[in-house]
Amino acid sequence: MRIYEDRVAPNPRRVRVFLAEKGITDVEFVAVSIGEGGILTPEFLRRNPLAQVPVLELDYGSYLTESVAICRYFEYLQPKPALFGEPGLDMARVEMWNRRMEFELFWPIANVFRHIHPFFKGKHPQLPEYGEVCRAHALKRLDWLDGELADGRPFIAGDVYTIADITALCGIDFGRVSGIRIGERPHLARWHAAVSARPSAQA
Repeated sequence: MRIYEDRVAPNPRRVRVFLAEKGITDVEFVAVSIGEGGILTPEFLRRNPLAQVPVLELDYGSYLTESVAICRYFEYLQPKPALFGEPGLDMARVEMWNRRMEFELFWPIANVFRHIHPFFKGKHPQLPEYGEVCRAHALKRLDWLDGELADGRPFIAGDVYTIADITALCGIDFGRVSGIRIGERPHLARWHAAVSARPSAQA
């Protein structure tokens, strides 16, 4: 199997961190540059017509896209550690928190970059006003998450590190490019320091 990715993008990082937590190392990574138009070549578009990374190429020649879907497939191949939670309520709780991290933090932060940063000028329609709306939303959600973590739990969904922590970490770290910082949010800073110290965070 091989994964087509751009290492500066946050979604491929989600997959790399996930694989590192699983200890899965037998996957080949192929660089595809977003900035240089690598995702727009006919060859890449045959793999993903939506021109997005990451893309997992399976050994029998088919492709799987969307970072969470790719992670779920690897969870099926190697169930432990259970990064999507244990069957039942725990799995539902992890799903809830991962969706919150994705929709309330990860994508608003990504949209600040997409609509304001010069990187996407001429490559993607930009609405700077919308980018600023997303910035305000993301900052409010950082406040909210700081409050949620005030109960002292070590990870987003509870006592165990999960995909929700990976999504939050990759989203928050990507925010630095657009000037979004944790700042004076002590509980969030405590969590961030802990998950950033895990070897997988360097993947």
